Amino acid sequence: MSQLRSSTRTVAVRGDVLTLILLAVAAATWWATAVMSADTMMAPMSLGSFLLAWALMMAAMMLPAVAPVVRLYQHAAGAGRVAPTGFFVSAYLVVWALTGLPTYLLWQALSMPVAEGEAWALRLAGGVLLFAGAYQLTPLKQACLRHCRSPMSYFLRLQGSLQRPGGAFRAGLLHAAYCCGCCAALMVVLVAAAAMNLWWAVLIALGVFVERNLPWGVEFSKGFGVLLVVLGTAVVWHPPFLSHLM
Repeated sequence: MSQLRSSTRTVAVRGDVLTLILLAVAAATWWATAVMSADTMMAPMSLGSFLLAWALMMAAMMLPAVAPVVRLYQHAAGAGRVAPTGFFVSAYLVVWALTGLPTYLLWQALSMPVAEGEAWALRLAGGVLLFAGAYQLTPLKQACLRHCRSPMSYFLRLQGSLQRPGGAFRAGLLHAAYCCGCCAALMVVLVAAAAMNLWWAVLIALGVFVERNLPWGVEFSKGFGVLLVVLGTAVVWHPPFLSHLM
């Protein structure tokens, strides 16, 4: 019994250390994102430069939100019940990187027209806000959110396959897909409506963390959706209003 308590304490310490590492990496990527946004976010960027900036921003925004899930997995990995945590986490990085490719095309098409105040681009940005707000209220969004808020049930369904590195990686891919299902529309808002504005990134990061990890997160996600619908309607009706949101 004493050995079991000692093992449990060791796993808990490892989980705490992992959480601190994830938060430290998130803080570092927030700093790097802030530095890059001051000089390059609104300037023309190559695909490689954009993907680097996008990867940094995604890590900064998403690591705090997924830290509880990764820590839960690490508890099992520390006890030897599943494959090492790196196989699970690396799948998240792959999915986040892949989202940068379509995002780059959208950013190329809209960032400068939005910044220059072209009416069609501003109305399209308002439409994006409307879409993102409406998506927050859909059953698909809520289903993805349930998976993100209840990782234990997700892991229990897959526990037999998590002992193998390939199974752990596939589990990470699937959970990362649920993660994208939760925040895909908000990521589009970040690019189309705010041209990767840093303060919008902070707002969305806080929203993603709250809806996934706090007891009233489901209610918050719906309220956030209503707010986005109101803002989107205002921008479609009066496009210059978007300048007050950027």
